[in-house]
Amino acid sequence: MARQLSESFSELSALAQELRDFDKKYVALFAHNGVGKTSLSVEFKNKGKVNGGRDTLYYNAFTEDLFYWDNDLDNDEDRVLIFRKESHFFDGLDAGEMETNIRVLLARYYNFDFSIKFDVPTDHGGTKNYITFSREVFNEATNTTEEKENIKISRGEECLFKWCFFLSIVKMVNNNSLAYSWVKYVFIDDPISSLDDNNVVIVANQLASILRKLPDRIHIIISTHHGLFYNVMCNELKLKEDKAYYVFKERDANNDTAGGATYIWKTKSLRDTPFFQHLALIKELEKAVSPNGMLYTYHFNMLRNILEKTAAFHGLEDFSKCIKKFDDDPDEVIYSRMINIFSHGNYSVFEPTEMNAENKRYFKQIYHDFMTKFPFNHNM
Repeated sequence: MARQLSESFSELSALAQELRDFDKKYVALFAHNGVGKTSLSVEFKNKGKVNGGRDTLYYNAFTEDLFYWDNDLDNDEDRVLIFRKESHFFDGLDAGEMETNIRVLLARYYNFDFSIKFDVPTDHGGTKNYITFSREVFNEATNTTEEKENIKISRGEECLFKWCFFLSIVKMVNNNSLAYSWVKYVFIDDPISSLDDNNVVIVANQLASILRKLPDRIHIIISTHHGLFYNVMCNELKLKEDKAYYVFKERDANNDTAGGATYIWKTKSLRDTPFFQHLALIKELEKAVSPNGMLYTYHFNMLRNILEKTAAFHGLEDFSKCIKKFDDDPDEVIYSRMINIFSHGNYSVFEPTEMNAENKRYFKQIYHDFMTKFPFNHNM
């Protein structure tokens, strides 16, 4: 039987140490807010700081705090995102590939551009490290496109920029960059806290594709409170019961002190606590096909995901077997068209395009026929 994590820990530091000693390339942890995920990532990172060294590249709330805004309160013009270059997180800035990696990753999501400035002399004799942002905007008066500089991006755009910054570093680790040769562990804690469910699947798929390329010497721990993200990562990385866990804490009544309650942390394997990504997707599609819902082209991706899982469960050779042919389509022209859309669509949730009226009608018909033939328990 494969080795599993211990079932009980009196301290988070003990769980952190066991995760460091755990001989698995990937470990996924699901835990609700308040259990101590961020504290666990800090404990894990600190155990690698021996004799001034380090071995953990991490992404958590503290990572996001490495960036902060200077909004130019005096002139309200030159808004820049300051970053703390002294952190080893930014060791690879001099390597030259950081901006290129970020730009490629970011292009999938947003249409703004950026420029990283570091070690810029200041009037006070020191240096300043910051990022500027720009965006092309259409000027109706001149009928031309103009570059608007020194903009402040939205909170969602900022979060995804920081995330792409982190992913670019992971890619540099995979490329054996000397700047990150110290990395032995990658600890990722709740990277999708500011994203909605539609975005989660895309971000998780992208993350998994990058993590799969890391060499076996790098060990990855992922913790999250988001059930959909957790399940997608487990599916994408093919994590079984010895690599995927539910973490929770309970009051230790036998050791309560005068200072207050004490707690113990427990783990259960995925086998004992299954998650159902497909049910979350179905609930999202139920809203989309409702009379007041909005259907976008990326919903084809979501429906195909459900069709594939259903086909696999029932032993069908292809997801198309789950789609009923239309009664008014004797030559299967529309049927073939819909299969083609499901098979080759690559629709972004970050730049959603509403379906045309015809595709909406066929999408709803396919969805309702599917749900009639393969009913799900919506109460789970």
